[in-house]
Amino acid sequence: MPDINEFISYTKKIWRNRWLTNHGEFVNLLEKKLKHYLAAADLLCVTNGTIALQIALKLYDFKPGLEIITTPFSFIATTNAILNEKLRPVFADIDGETFNIDPRQVEKKISPNTGAILATHVYGNPCDVIGLRRIADKYHLKLIYDAAHAFGVQYQSQSVLNFGDVATLSFHATKVFNTIEGGALVVKNAALSKKIKLLRDFGIVSEEKNVLAGLNGKMNEFQAIMGLCNLDNIDQMIKKRKSIYEHYAEGLADSKVKFQRITASRYNYSYLPVCFANKRKRDKVYNALLRHGIRARKYFYPLISDFNYVRHFSRRDELKNAILVADTILCLPLYPDLNLGTADRIIRIVKNNI
Repeated sequence: MPDINEFISYTKKIWRNRWLTNHGEFVNLLEKKLKHYLAAADLLCVTNGTIALQIALKLYDFKPGLEIITTPFSFIATTNAILNEKLRPVFADIDGETFNIDPRQVEKKISPNTGAILATHVYGNPCDVIGLRRIADKYHLKLIYDAAHAFGVQYQSQSVLNFGDVATLSFHATKVFNTIEGGALVVKNAALSKKIKLLRDFGIVSEEKNVLAGLNGKMNEFQAIMGLCNLDNIDQMIKKRKSIYEHYAEGLADSKVKFQRITASRYNYSYLPVCFANKRKRDKVYNALLRHGIRARKYFYPLISDFNYVRHFSRRDELKNAILVADTILCLPLYPDLNLGTADRIIRIVKNNI
């Protein structure tokens, strides 16, 4: 949460403007500031990260039933967006070290009916963007990134948001940067930017002209001012996250937990995932933490591909790495105000229950 007095100051301006939504002053200002901070080619805000994903898929007018190769190890919104656009998710296995979709497994899943790759930068950790770009170009596929966790992340000193054809962000309250609810799309050409503006506003060109079946995906002014307040402190917040992440890493260095291999040249420390030797040990630690009033999260467990309404799109024997990571993953508490004494307590509980 930002400073309440700063938020109230912005709120008073909204009251004076009497402009609550429909591309107001503060949404426009937030887009401008985010584009600069994130070194994004072009950035357009929307009401949430799921809408951002759906708009990204709508951009290309895919025919119903077209296959979208994606990861089973992500938040459910990644696959729900595919299904809601009447497309078919095809799950490829992940890399067991980075937790991201494995380009080699992606290539195995390509068929004449494949239209795009939708990859998630899991926990903000950059995918193999070079490998995925090579495959997308080779087979003439669109490359979309779910970058919900990847605010401010860089790969080889470039914004990870500028890789692929389009990247989507989430500004949900749980994210490193939040606008309460919210999200954005990042694209690199004017034609896509223009289409996003139409898609997030019903397809309206003017009062008397509508050109496509868009959504109501507009960010409102109150979301925007929350973002403007939080943006002022984002570097400090990420710095605090890094310090806590490194404290955990040092404290657990001599234990048998496995950390995600980070590929970023600049990371945002959005989550602290660790894997245990097996599911039984993971669950033992999870329950021990609960008994001490500490809520860790089995994130992402179960796999998206294990939900009943999605299960028929994949074979479990082709997702061995994803199954192993999901069965053994636990995200430990990590937020800027976490006391290091509390972190030490969590570390002790983990070590005592491995």
